Amino acid sequence: MDYTEAAAAAAEKLLSYSKDEAGWKLCKKTDDVAVYWRPSTEFTGNLYKGEGSVAANPEDVWKCLKPEAGGLRVKWDTNVDDFQLLETVTDEVTICRTVTPSAAMGIISPRDFVDVVMIKRYEDGTITSNATNVEHLSCPPQRPFVRGFNHSCGCFCAPVPGEPEKTQVLSFFQTDLSGYLPKSVVESFFPYSMTQFYNNLTKAVKALNV
Repeated sequence: MDYTEAAAAAAEKLLSYSKDEAGWKLCKKTDDVAVYWRPSTEFTGNLYKGEGSVAANPEDVWKCLKPEAGGLRVKWDTNVDDFQLLETVTDEVTICRTVTPSAAMGIISPRDFVDVVMIKRYEDGTITSNATNVEHLSCPPQRPFVRGFNHSCGCFCAPVPGEPEKTQVLSFFQTDLSGYLPKSVVESFFPYSMTQFYNNLTKAVKALNV
């Protein structure tokens, strides 16, 4: 598999999702975020989009979001138990393993995901992480984790014109959790976990500047 090609394809899809306003339905709204969904074109589940803003500059927000081993993400994101670097492909492309805890009162057991991740920076100052599932010889499925599969997913940290201490955070989740899970559990889990994601991100960014 050409990892760089797979990551670039995911980045292109995410960019298209960020520009396409058609078909989104609001499923949850809080002070921090609005969560939308529409049927995925990549698998049989849904594509979820989160839109929110954080009172900090994009570089500070990115410090908290950056997918890296030993980074801040594991400390604040309650949906991430561990994050491991499996391979550095290029300066922008890595292969990573993410371990998630049990959720939904134990109905969803711990999962792990192996993804190729591409970091992209755009001329307007936007920083993005773009990921999709891949296989890696060093990391076959292993107990007690259920191997899940992320389809094109990631986050955009975009500057807000005229407001240097404000960042627009756009997130896309498109995850096949695998296993035998009721559809209703999956469809209630993602909007809830995404609101928690934004709430915890906001707290983590504030803590950076204390």
